[in-house]
Amino acid sequence: MTNIEVYDEDIGKRLDVFISEREDITRAFAQKLIEEGNVLVLGNAKNKNYKIRKADEISIEYPPPRECEAAPEDIPVNIVYEDEDIMVVNKPRGMVVHPAAGNYSGTLVNALMFHRADALSDIGGVIRPGIVHRIDKDTSGLLVVAKNNDAHLFLSAEIKEHKVSRIYHAIALGKIEENITLDYPIGRSSADRKKMAVTEKNSKNAVTHVEVMENFVGATYVRCILETGRTHQIRVHLSHIGHPLLGDEVYGSAKLPLNREYMRDNPGQCLHAAELELTHPRTGEKMHFTCPLPEYFTEVLEKLRRKAGM
Repeated sequence: MTNIEVYDEDIGKRLDVFISEREDITRAFAQKLIEEGNVLVLGNAKNKNYKIRKADEISIEYPPPRECEAAPEDIPVNIVYEDEDIMVVNKPRGMVVHPAAGNYSGTLVNALMFHRADALSDIGGVIRPGIVHRIDKDTSGLLVVAKNNDAHLFLSAEIKEHKVSRIYHAIALGKIEENITLDYPIGRSSADRKKMAVTEKNSKNAVTHVEVMENFVGATYVRCILETGRTHQIRVHLSHIGHPLLGDEVYGSAKLPLNREYMRDNPGQCLHAAELELTHPRTGEKMHFTCPLPEYFTEVLEKLRRKAGM
């Protein structure tokens, strides 16, 4: 049984929205839990439209794991670490994390279902078994996968409380002179609902620490430390200050000469999740994982160094 405390900012929220946000699960899964009587408010079942009150005591009884419905596919998975509770995988660029509209196969979940179908948490529902957090399709690198619900709930809480350290390497356009902290709220773009933007409206705080590693002609190699984990956070923040990521057509411009040259051979932004630090959900041990830069990234760095006469 999981008990959830109600805060002032939760008052008035729909029950399904509240459960989805606080437990870091899909809204569809939250609704399913409510409909099946697994969510109680002051000991009573409520419908998904119920509005949260200050005095409410809310509890959830998660059902035992059930077989997931994502189709298994024989796709290689680079597993950096694995035990009975978690897996840390190195996702290649170009792979979507879980099935969604337009990407129903070839995803990391399809691969995980083939290799570990009997050992994935089901809190994310049948489409996202084991998935605690995501990285973009065209971003490579590390992410942690939960192999049971206890591990999933623990890691979700750690991420929400900013206790999981995620560090990315990236190449940004233009010259960034010094280390900076980008503290700008991020929300859905009012101009394009498919994009995120720095905005005060319906936004959440977002903080990215940017460390300069190398300067080139027209580009900067940076290390980005996430203090928060908003959708497209690094891409949005760097674009906001005039330094979009190399190859980012969504938040940058494909017309820039350096971008055109890069995009001839490379799809998507030059961004790699290189480091991941977390607390193990069972042992409490601090664990730090790293993975090398992928070949495409090192090739770009070598070209930029040659151009800069390094």
